[in-house]
Amino acid sequence: MKLDQRFAIFFFILVAFTGMSTARPPNLLFILGDDQAWTDYGFMGHPDIKTPNLDKLAAGGVVFRRGYVPTALCRASLMSLATGHYASTHGVTGNDPSRKYWPNRSEELNAKRGELISFIKKFETLPALLAEAGYLSHQSGKWWEGSYQHGGFTHGMTRGWPNEGCRAGDDGKKIGRETLQPCTEFIDMAVEKNKPFYMWYAPLMPHTPHNPPERILNKYINNHPVSIARYYAMCEWFDETCGQLIGYLETKGIRDNTLIVYVSDNGWIQNPTNKRFTARSKQSPYEGGVRQPIIFSWPGKLKAQDRKELATSLDIFPSILAATGARQPKKKLPGINLLPYMKEQAEISRKAIFGETFAHDIADLRDHEKSLLYRWCIKDKWKLLLTYDGEVFKYPDIHNRTEKRPQLFDLRNDPHERHNLAGDHPELVKEMVGMIDAWYPVKRAKTLKVFK
Repeated sequence: MKLDQRFAIFFFILVAFTGMSTARPPNLLFILGDDQAWTDYGFMGHPDIKTPNLDKLAAGGVVFRRGYVPTALCRASLMSLATGHYASTHGVTGNDPSRKYWPNRSEELNAKRGELISFIKKFETLPALLAEAGYLSHQSGKWWEGSYQHGGFTHGMTRGWPNEGCRAGDDGKKIGRETLQPCTEFIDMAVEKNKPFYMWYAPLMPHTPHNPPERILNKYINNHPVSIARYYAMCEWFDETCGQLIGYLETKGIRDNTLIVYVSDNGWIQNPTNKRFTARSKQSPYEGGVRQPIIFSWPGKLKAQDRKELATSLDIFPSILAATGARQPKKKLPGINLLPYMKEQAEISRKAIFGETFAHDIADLRDHEKSLLYRWCIKDKWKLLLTYDGEVFKYPDIHNRTEKRPQLFDLRNDPHERHNLAGDHPELVKEMVGMIDAWYPVKRAKTLKVFK
C-alpha cells in the first residue's frame, strides 16, 4: 500500500472518530457599494430605483435593515471593513491629510500619505487571515491603503501610493464601470487551482461621476431632475454589475458554496440642483450617512430572514472568519460574530451600537480628536448624537453643525431625524452619554470643546 493511500485511510478514520468536518470552506464575495443611501433599493422600499439583483439577494438571504457603518466616509469605512476596527482605533479617520498643514504636491504631504497607509500594518487584515487559512484573495475597486499586497491580498488591481494617480484605488476603479474581466479571471484561476477564494468587489458605483449608460438613464430622465435621474440610474447600473458577477458564480457551479456579503461604505442624498450630495448624508452621523442595510446570502446554510435587530459593518469581519474556520485576530474585535444568530435564527443579545464622525481632511495623524465632529450611539429605537468642534477644512457647508446641543431621536417614529427630543428625556441622554464615554472616552476633554 502506498504512503498516500495509508494517509488517506488514516485521515478518514480520524474524521470518523473526532467528528472533524471534511466540508469545503466557502468562497466569499464581498460586495461594497459606494455612496448609496439606505433607502435607495427596491428591497428597502424605494418607489423608483430598480435594483432587481440585490432585491433577489436580499429575498433569499439574511437582511439587516437596521445595519450601520461606524463612520460615513469612504476611506475610514473601508479601512474598518479591512481591519474590523473603529476609525479611532485604526487611525485612518479621513480621506487625506489636511492641505491646510501640508500643501498639495509637497514633500511633507507625500510623507504624511506614506505615514497614513502604514497604519494598516498594525492590524491583521481580513485577506491576510484568510490567506493563512488557505484562501486566495482578490482586490478590485476602491482601495486606499497602498497596493493590494499591502493590505494582505494575494491578487488585485490597485498599484497604490506612491504610484501616479494612486488615490482611492487607481486601476482598481475600472472594475464594474469598464469591465468585470479581472474578477472573472480570478474566479477561473481559483476554481482551476481548487482553492477557496475571497473577493473584494468595491466598484466606484454609484459614486460620482454619475455617467450611467443612456439605456438606463432613459428610464428615469423624464420623471426626475437630471441630477436625480443620473444618480438613480447609477444605482441600477451598479446593481446590474452585481447581478453579472453573481451570475458568473452560477455558471461556474460554485454559487451554493459562496457566502455573499453586501454593504455600502456610506450614504448619499443627491442634491436635485447640482452634482453634489446634500447635508445629512455622506460624511454625516445622521441616518442618511451611516445607516446601511447589510445582507448575508449563503444558500443551504442560512435561511432567508428579515432581521429587526441592530447590526454594524464591524460585525462582518468576525462573521466571515467564523464562516471560513479561519482564526480570529489577536487584537480583540469590537464587532460580534453574527453567524450563530443567523444559523439558529436567534435574537442578537446586544444593547447598543456606536459610531463616530471625523472631518474629511485629517488635521493631525496622531491626534484624532482634532478632527472629531461627532460621537453617537443607538440603543433600541433611540439615537444620541454628541457634537464636537473638530477642525473642518473641506466641505464646511456640509459640516456647519448648526445644532450644537445633544440630539436625541426616536428612530422608530422619526427615521429621518427631524425632532430633537433630548430636552424631553434628560435621564436617557445622561445614560447614553455614559455609554458613549465607556466606549470611546474623549481624552482631551479639557481642551476639546463639547457643544452643549
